[in-house]
Amino acid sequence: MQGSDGVSAEQGRLLAEMAEQSTDMISRHTPDDWRFIYVSPAITHLLGYTVEEIIGVSAYALYHPEDAEDFQRRAPSVIYDRGLYTHTYRFRCKDGRYTWLESTSRSIRDPQTGALKEILVVSRDVSRRIEAEHANRRLARVLESSSDLVIFLDAEHRVSDMNEAARQRLAIVPMACPALILKDLFHPVSYQHLHEKGLVSVQQSGHWRGSADMMAQNGDVIPVLLEILAHQTLSGDMEYLSLVARDMTAQQAMEQERAQYQADVARASRLVTVGEMASGLAHELNQPLTAVVNYVSGLERRIQGKEQVEVATLLPPLQRIRATALRAGSIIRRMMDFSRKRPPRQQQLALENLILDVFDFCSRSAHQHHVMLEPPQLSSSLYVWADRVQLEQVLLNLLLNAIEACTLASLAQPGRVWVAVVQDANTEAGRVQIEVHDQGCGLPETGLVPLLEPFYTTKPEGLGMGLAISRALVEVHGGTLQARTKSTGGAVFSFSLRLAPDITAAPSTEDSKRD
Repeated sequence: MQGSDGVSAEQGRLLAEMAEQSTDMISRHTPDDWRFIYVSPAITHLLGYTVEEIIGVSAYALYHPEDAEDFQRRAPSVIYDRGLYTHTYRFRCKDGRYTWLESTSRSIRDPQTGALKEILVVSRDVSRRIEAEHANRRLARVLESSSDLVIFLDAEHRVSDMNEAARQRLAIVPMACPALILKDLFHPVSYQHLHEKGLVSVQQSGHWRGSADMMAQNGDVIPVLLEILAHQTLSGDMEYLSLVARDMTAQQAMEQERAQYQADVARASRLVTVGEMASGLAHELNQPLTAVVNYVSGLERRIQGKEQVEVATLLPPLQRIRATALRAGSIIRRMMDFSRKRPPRQQQLALENLILDVFDFCSRSAHQHHVMLEPPQLSSSLYVWADRVQLEQVLLNLLLNAIEACTLASLAQPGRVWVAVVQDANTEAGRVQIEVHDQGCGLPETGLVPLLEPFYTTKPEGLGMGLAISRALVEVHGGTLQARTKSTGGAVFSFSLRLAPDITAAPSTEDSKRD
């Protein structure tokens, strides 16, 4: 026996059992105001209502206001006898919150008259899917608005997509993306490094971070800070890679400008230092030049009125003239090296030679202030890794400050300034500590910090840049400028340098020039 809709009683019973046991909510509604005529028990775990509570309630009353208006605008255009109608909307639960449902509706009509009798609806909870879609859209908006370059690659390293920042910075036409591969995006040297190390790390650990140079399609080289992430399928296979690159062009330019500014300020400070020591340096030059004049005058007297002169008698004074002229040239060369504008260049330096050169450079100032300089007793095989001029500037600033501190202390006897080189358990491995000691008045009550600030000075005519520049140069060498007042009086300024291998057999070019 069949019912009026062509469904047998047995089929109807089976359909009813399926509806009762289904996790989807099955409901029947009146065609005019969508009141519930029937609803399956699934409504309880989906919306929190009991079947009895929902029967007779209009579905319009439970729609989110925005979705109800949207659905009512569409409803007149829906013709149910042409098929099914599926829509997604927010429905109010019993506790007042809204959940996302996806419903498929179809009409039930009178087979004789064709009149619309009721609407049959099957609904399921799609909140997680909708939330995931919303999250994906938010992420997509973030990626598109991000200034970082974001690029996606498939498992064969072909470009599948990239954000607007990447397209603009790499000068890529959107239609060209599918034709690009990873190699097309990087400078050959960076790609080689990426291929040998970066991608190997990604394969092993799922991520890699480092620096690289990307290559735009117009030939521009773009320095970036790069991170690569591997994304896997549920089975653990590589599905795709994502690259996030931060353009470091502006930052590198700013760092270069800052380094250039620091170099210019340091050179200006060196020129000021040379100017302050001008009288002492003039005296150092005057001595050898006067000696040369005296030797030449002696030679003139010796050969005056003589037609023949033995060469052997002329050789000693000529040798003394040569040695004295070389000494004067050495003083001038040292001044020129110290004040010359040149890019920083770290190299292996013999520490003993360098400290003795600086002591020689400021010996006149120490003599004028009645201060004794005591160099350290060092092994000639002790080498450090540093820029010669920058290290000389640090030591010279500290020594001149120590000499002036001894003068200001009004000592009853000549003051002492000495340098100690320390290598012990307290020194970081692979580094050596250099200490400049004095017998002055120690640090001010404010401590070291103000002294290191630019333009802060305790001297009546000081610029306040010496220690600030010294601190910056020490930090360039990986150290920290420190100071303390000694219990016996005076102060100690110290910093560390990285040790270099013993290169006695092959000294640096600059050391050779000094020797």
